[in-house]
Amino acid sequence: MSRFFHEMPIALLVASGLIVIGCAVGPDFHAPKAPETKDYTSTPLPPETAATNGVGGSAQRWVFEQDIPNQWWSLFRSTALDQLIRQSLTENPTLASAEATLRQAEEVLRATIGSALFPRVDANAAVTRAKISGAAVGEPKVQFPPFTLYNASVSVSYALDIVGGARRELESLRSQVDYQRFQLEGAYITLTANIVTAAIQEASVRAQIRTTQDIIAAQQKQLDLVEQQYQLGGAAYSDVLAQRTQLAQTKSTLPPLEKNLSQTRHLLAVLAGRLPSDAGSLPEFNIEDLTLPQELPVSLPSSLVRQRPDIQASEALLHAASAQIGVATAALYPQITISGSAGYTATEPSGLFNPSSAVWNIGAGLLQPLFHAGELTAKRRAAIAAYDQASAQYRLTVLQSFQNVADVLRALDLDANTLKAQAEAESAAKDSLELTQKQFQFGAISYLSLLNAERQYQQTRISLVQAQAARFADTAALFQALGGGWWNRTSRLDAGTTAPMDK
Repeated sequence: MSRFFHEMPIALLVASGLIVIGCAVGPDFHAPKAPETKDYTSTPLPPETAATNGVGGSAQRWVFEQDIPNQWWSLFRSTALDQLIRQSLTENPTLASAEATLRQAEEVLRATIGSALFPRVDANAAVTRAKISGAAVGEPKVQFPPFTLYNASVSVSYALDIVGGARRELESLRSQVDYQRFQLEGAYITLTANIVTAAIQEASVRAQIRTTQDIIAAQQKQLDLVEQQYQLGGAAYSDVLAQRTQLAQTKSTLPPLEKNLSQTRHLLAVLAGRLPSDAGSLPEFNIEDLTLPQELPVSLPSSLVRQRPDIQASEALLHAASAQIGVATAALYPQITISGSAGYTATEPSGLFNPSSAVWNIGAGLLQPLFHAGELTAKRRAAIAAYDQASAQYRLTVLQSFQNVADVLRALDLDANTLKAQAEAESAAKDSLELTQKQFQFGAISYLSLLNAERQYQQTRISLVQAQAARFADTAALFQALGGGWWNRTSRLDAGTTAPMDK
C-alpha cells in the first residue's frame, strides 16, 4: 500500500510533464481581422440631418468614435420607458432562458475540465459471499466451504493528453460558453430594442388615433353644414351622400388603428414578462413624451466586429469549429492511460487492514488506431468542412452587420428629409383645406373639390405622425445595430442580481 502511494505521484508527475511539453495538434485559432474600411456607406453622410418644427424634428448630428451608453434608451428622456425596461430585464422569460443556457454551458465546461485534466480517484468497498468448486483449482473431489470476501480499495486512472486532444476539446467548450454569453447579450439588446420600438409604435398609433378622431369630428361638422345647406336648398343631396361616404370611410380607418394599439400593448406586456390581460397596468406612451436624441454615436467600422454580439457569437462558433479539427486529429494518435489501485482483501472484517491483506496494481495502456476503414480521417475532413462552413457564416454575419448599420444611417438621414417634406405637405394641405372650405361656403367651388381637400389633409396628417415615429424608431435601431453598449455593463443584466460578466 505504501509503495503504491509512493509510486503513483511519480507517475502523475510524469504525466503532468508530458502534458506540459506536448503540443496540441490541429490549428491554433486566431480571430479574423476586421474589414479594412473606414466607412459604412458608399457616399459620405452629411454633418447633420435636416431639421423641422414639431415633434421629432430636431437635427441629429453624427459623433464618430463616441462610446455608446449601456442604457442608451435613457436618451429618449422617458421615465416610463426606463421603468418598463428595468422591470422587463428581471421578468422576461427569454432572458431567463438565455441565462440558464449560459450557466449550463459553464457547468459542462467545468465538468469536462475535471474529467480531462485531473486523474479520477474512486473508493470501492464490497462484500461478497461465494463458494467455489475444487475443479477450479484442479481438485474436483475437494469441497470448499462457502466464504465471505471483504474488499476495500482506492483506484486511480488518468489519460495522458500527449497530443492535446483533451485540451482542444476544452478549447471548443470554452468557445461554446463564449457563444452562449454573446447569445445572452444579443437577447438583452434585442429585448431592450423591441421594447423601445414597441413603445414608439404605441405612441405613433395613439397619435394616429387622435388625428383620425379630430378628422372625424371635423368631417361630422362639415356633414352637419352640408345637410343644413341641403335643407335650405343650397346644396344637392348628392353632396350630402358624398360627405356621409367620406365620413364613413374615415371612421372605417379607426378600428384597424385600435386593433394595432391593442396588439402593441399585448406585445409590451409579454416583453415585460406579463400576461396580455395585465397590459392595462403598463404605462401609456405618447409621441410628445419622447425626446429625439440629437447626438448619435457612430463606432468606427474596425470596432464594430468587437461590439456586435452576433459577430462575437459567430466568431465563438468559428473558434469551436477550429478546436474540433484538433480533437479529430488527436483521435489519429496513440492514447495512453495510466491506472492503478491499492487496497485490502480479507475473509474476515478484522483482517481487512492487515499488511498481509494488502493488494495493489499499477499499469499503463496504449491504444493505437490501426484500421477503422477511413472513419477517423473522414471525421477529420468533416471537422475541416465544418470549420469552412463556420468561416463562411462568420463572413456573412459581418457583411450583414455592416449592411444593417449602413441601412440605418441612411434611413436616419432620409427620415429627417421625409419628416420635413411631410410637415410642409401637412401645412400646405391644412391651408388648402381652410381656403377650400371658405370657397365652398360662398359657392365658388364644387363639393368634389372640398372632398379632395379633406382627403389630402387627412392623408398628410397621418403621414406626418408616421414620419415622426420613423425617426424615433430608426434612432433606436442605430443603437441596436452598433451593439447597444453591452461592453459598458459590469453585470450580465443591469437590473438583475446575476454574476459579474466575463470579458
